[in-house]
Amino acid sequence: MTEKMSRLEDTQRKFAFQVDSSINKIEIKKAIEKKFNVKVSNVHTMNIKGKSKSMTIRSGGRVIRTSGRRANWKKAIVTLQEGFKIDLYESEVAR
Repeated sequence: MTEKMSRLEDTQRKFAFQVDSSINKIEIKKAIEKKFNVKVSNVHTMNIKGKSKSMTIRSGGRVIRTSGRRANWKKAIVTLQEGFKIDLYESEVAR
């Protein structure tokens, strides 16, 4: 959780989660409501593409250059209904 998300949490009841890429908004809503015992009013999702990375390694006097990619992932921003709150630091729900 970033500093920006903690400010959103206080003012707008929004929480960000990293979810499986194959899951849809309805499944995300059901899972959050079941796990934290809250009511979700809105779910926004975004697919984040993994960055390309290159690495240089020295091994036995030789220089080896390799490249790869970070994994793609999905981010869900969940808005809770009025009167509900998730306390992620204590991993329990405050109402």
